Amino acid sequence: MPRKYATDLLEEAQWRCIATQPGEIVNPAQLSGKTGWLPATVPGTVAGAVREADGSAAARRVAADASDWWFVTRVATAGEGSWLLHLQGLTAGADVWVDDTVVLSSESMFVPGEVVVTREAAKSREFTLSIHFHSLATVLSTRRPRGRWRSSLVREQGLRWIRTTLLGSAPVFAGVPVPVGPWRGIRLLDVGKASVVSRTLHATVDGTSGAVEISARLTGLPRTVTAVPVTVGNVRGSLTVTSRDGGLAVVSGVVEIPDVDLWWPHTHGRPHRYSVSIDVGRDVLHLGHIGFRSLEIDRTGGGFRVSVNGVDVYCRGSVWVPTDPVSFRGEAQTTSVLERCAASGVNMLRIPGTMVYESDHFWNECSRLGILVWQDAMLATLDPPDTDEFFALFAAEVRAFLQQVGGNPALAVFCGGSETEQQPTMLGLVDQHISIIHSRLPAMLEELAPGLEYVTSSPSAPPDRETLATHVGTGIAHYFGIGGYRRPLDDVLSARVRFATECLAFSIPPSNTAVENEFGSVSVAGHHPSWKAAVPRDNGSSWDFEDVRDHYVRTLFGEDPSEVRWSDPERYLDLGRAAICEAFGAALGYWRRADSGCDGALILALMDLEPGPGWGVLDWHGTPKAPWYVLRRYSKPVALIVTDDGLDGLRLDVINETGDPLVAEIRIRAHNRSGVVPVDVVAPVKVDAHGKRSLTVDEVVGRFTDLTHVFKFGPRNYDAVTITLENEEGVVIDEVVHLLGSPARPLERTVGLAAIARSVGDDWFVDVTSEGTAQYVSLDLQGFEPEDSWFHLAPGGARTVRLRRTGQAKMVIGRVRALNSHSSAPVSPPLVADPPRQPSTKRVPRR
Repeated sequence: MPRKYATDLLEEAQWRCIATQPGEIVNPAQLSGKTGWLPATVPGTVAGAVREADGSAAARRVAADASDWWFVTRVATAGEGSWLLHLQGLTAGADVWVDDTVVLSSESMFVPGEVVVTREAAKSREFTLSIHFHSLATVLSTRRPRGRWRSSLVREQGLRWIRTTLLGSAPVFAGVPVPVGPWRGIRLLDVGKASVVSRTLHATVDGTSGAVEISARLTGLPRTVTAVPVTVGNVRGSLTVTSRDGGLAVVSGVVEIPDVDLWWPHTHGRPHRYSVSIDVGRDVLHLGHIGFRSLEIDRTGGGFRVSVNGVDVYCRGSVWVPTDPVSFRGEAQTTSVLERCAASGVNMLRIPGTMVYESDHFWNECSRLGILVWQDAMLATLDPPDTDEFFALFAAEVRAFLQQVGGNPALAVFCGGSETEQQPTMLGLVDQHISIIHSRLPAMLEELAPGLEYVTSSPSAPPDRETLATHVGTGIAHYFGIGGYRRPLDDVLSARVRFATECLAFSIPPSNTAVENEFGSVSVAGHHPSWKAAVPRDNGSSWDFEDVRDHYVRTLFGEDPSEVRWSDPERYLDLGRAAICEAFGAALGYWRRADSGCDGALILALMDLEPGPGWGVLDWHGTPKAPWYVLRRYSKPVALIVTDDGLDGLRLDVINETGDPLVAEIRIRAHNRSGVVPVDVVAPVKVDAHGKRSLTVDEVVGRFTDLTHVFKFGPRNYDAVTITLENEEGVVIDEVVHLLGSPARPLERTVGLAAIARSVGDDWFVDVTSEGTAQYVSLDLQGFEPEDSWFHLAPGGARTVRLRRTGQAKMVIGRVRALNSHSSAPVSPPLVADPPRQPSTKRVPRR
């Protein structure tokens, strides 16, 4: 049996850290006798150590950048050989000491470092490894040349010179501490034992044949060895030793794979991957996974259409944030969130230039799950210095990133940064040539990663047009017409967005349970300092994103949010959640239409960085908020989209992104307020593989209906329409309940909600029914999470909701409520234990 290669000498190291005054300690020997040490975990940060010692609240308050910090451990070695110290990431401004000698200095948070530690440097078989992190606040106090513009995102304009994240430094991320520490892993490798120091993979596909170029730096390769076996999937090949340097060897070569299985976004096919490994003696060294796929961008007419393996892909998802922005160790949470995204139809995530380059774990999970990634360079709103020294540091981080993700099929786009062009545009600067993103970076990418799609900035104008980065109708847009700029919901029609890499930013309240657990009561919403501190706001603005939410409550539902907050805080939050759902539905529903001209929409943002009403559609624990369910409905690979087309009535778009043709039936039922169904029609529909089909309700019914009462002939006849898409076996593929008329519905004493929980084997379901029209039905459960929530029910309607267990509860306990009902309903125990009911699968004769 092949054995796993030896672990590094730091795998079980015990670290500790301590704060000192800036410049107080210049040699680790001076730390002797110091008190106030904290146990530390590496990889990790100062705030992570504080959190482990004193809790999350203390971690959020720590001002780690105001002090110098030292991370220290003792290392025991054996033998007389040398060791390779490999540091995957230190926050900017760090010195690495072996005993009393500086062996390495780091100026960038994003550039790995390494140094060979010899017996002479270590001096003894046990030595002290210390890392000194200099105070960022002190570094920023040094005067440097000003940029051409002042960023509105941050107060400290000197950050433009520092290669670090803006997390913790921008007021919009005020609840997150500035990261300080060895935030990525550290290894100390015996150069006499087999291990992989770094590797580069590059996969290409031509028709049905694939090829992967492999290069790896190894320790422990005997000098007599001139080649090593390599395995890609089940294909064997060989890598040749091309150079040696001390105990390090470089092996490289090309392996060709006949009849490759292509990697697809999960919405369009199977994300097939190939494992890559090499054999060094009895050691099997894993180099990672690669995938074969082609990717092209069609920029015709100012658009941005992504095509994978020759098939157009509508990209939808969100802007990614670290799942643990305190210590950057949230691997389990990262997997959970990414699996939730894939299960909900999300097929693209964007890593913005305000955050960090993500971990190997993140990239491995995205490729495994079939999620495309838009990667920004870590440049955002600040004027990047136009010096050779700065570009050399920046280029080193880009090279390190490309080496990290080489061969990973998830990487779709590399972008020059976030709002790097928009900021000077908004400030009225005429000369907007930024050499680092307009000339130097693209030339570098052409050399290092030919074929990688490049965008100068997010947002940005098409390269062949002289439009501004602020114009949303061409190129890459940050669309906040619906949202921050408080435009009406029909603004999405005139905006003509082609591809939105940010959109629909709102201050989104988490669930009432989450609010109560963190803040003590829902009554704090909208006014308490601890609540308001978590509300996103632009630096220096006279409003915040809670004001934006309240604006849409007022305009959509005709209620004064401040009055409702005083008298009924729970309803105030529900109105806000519903207003955001309305906004999401209006924009995402239109963009998903075949003729919208939009080829991608990424929500700002996926997850909250701290407790409270942040931008995230998931809260800080990764639990869905109300608009998550709307995003999920409009992201399904096989979906039924219903939109109001004015005088043409309701429009239906049937979308089939799978590789198989869709043969189905559409069923339309129109309900009046008493629950009678005057219209009940079934019609067949066929959609090609990777195809779309558009039709109207009147086409399906075969006559003029005026369901939406747009012609206003007489009184309104219908209150809701239920439209289902069913396969040939009668199983519901998708169902939409569209409420007719204004979203401002009268608040009733009751709409007759009822809910019954049932278990079928290990699975749990809740059957929800309503006697009257129920607007925005939501489920609040203990120990379980609903697969769907915040949906409508027609009079006499029903829906079966699958549950996911999240706690230790043996029975489902909770309540179901609707926005237009004073009363809610308890979730009752099961009456009978029969299979889950699908209320809309009953067939009726075609008419």
